[in-house]
Amino acid sequence: MKQLYEKVLTGRFVTRPNRFVVHLAMDHLDGEVVAAHLPNPGRMWELLYPNVKFYVVHHPKAGAKTQYRVIGIERDGVPIMLDTNYSNDVAEYLISTKQIPGWEQWGVVRREYTVGQSRFDLLLTNDKGASFLLEVKSCTLFSRHGAMFPDAITERGRKHLLHLQHLQSEGYHTGVLFLVQWEYAQWFLPDYHTDLAFAQTFAEVAGDLDWKAIALRWTAEFTMPTVIRECYYEKALVEQEGQDRGDYLVVLQLPETRELDIGSKGPMHFEAGYYTYVGSAKANLSKRLERHKRKRKKLHWHLDYFRSHCDIIATVPIRSSADLECELAKAMKQLDTWEVKGFGCSDCDCTSHLFGTSYNPIHNKDFMDMVEDFRMNRLDARFEIREGFIEP
Repeated sequence: MKQLYEKVLTGRFVTRPNRFVVHLAMDHLDGEVVAAHLPNPGRMWELLYPNVKFYVVHHPKAGAKTQYRVIGIERDGVPIMLDTNYSNDVAEYLISTKQIPGWEQWGVVRREYTVGQSRFDLLLTNDKGASFLLEVKSCTLFSRHGAMFPDAITERGRKHLLHLQHLQSEGYHTGVLFLVQWEYAQWFLPDYHTDLAFAQTFAEVAGDLDWKAIALRWTAEFTMPTVIRECYYEKALVEQEGQDRGDYLVVLQLPETRELDIGSKGPMHFEAGYYTYVGSAKANLSKRLERHKRKRKKLHWHLDYFRSHCDIIATVPIRSSADLECELAKAMKQLDTWEVKGFGCSDCDCTSHLFGTSYNPIHNKDFMDMVEDFRMNRLDARFEIREGFIEP
């Protein structure tokens, strides 16, 4: 098996000061904290928790701010590949060793092949001399049995899909390979919660492209991975659920304890801390979230009065054809939270839709597990999921 790295080291997550750097307490340095380059700029909320295990390599470079590079992370004891620098190498290896179902006839002849205004990751060919333009994407957003891409908005990725579809109509063979870095994934969908435009474009063009989502198994040594399975896909589910409607969470921070006037409710007491608001929008969910982000606006909902005194930490859309708002509020009550009685729930039987915490929920595993349940795990019922199912 091909070795990708000479020596793999481990450390524990401390902080992420920006998209490309993490601070890690290194095991071989008795917990000394070092900065490491993170080659995967994705959001990765679902993976980055205090003390989570990282895999790194020593990567000394004169004048560089970091002397280590991240290659992987651990989820539930399973190594996950994060080093996108090797995505094309992995794809070429899997294609050359005939591990991609249905692509056994193809071989890689060139890297980074440019057509028009787009540069594609791999150019393949077969015995008949046909050309296959292939984009390779690394997928690190998973649930118990599913995987979604992307975990951050990618307009570039959406344009690539449209260009691939156009080139297909001009006679090229075109496609996308999603490297799902999670061996337990059984289904794959575009992430309509995070990037609705990408998801809707994917649903439109997927039938014209030769694409696959492949679940991979990695070891702690990070030699070349093993293909476990091709993931299921259901277009009808994307068309049904991937609309600009559903429910949402707004995470805010109140820097100091305040007495605030909340419209007709009058003065209310708020402790300093983080707050999560549960809401819904039957249409135009994106515009609703953009409105919540603005401080200057006509005050209407309870949240409008509170928002003007808070900083927005994150907005978390949960697009769905079902109304999950009250279920989300009940799930928030089960976490380590306090509720603001009567806030934002005048049209339902809930006691509150605003919940406070002393910690930032976005970096809390219980909170993100709850988000995962509503965004992804509930979709398992739409697929023929076999619990504990894994192939060698």
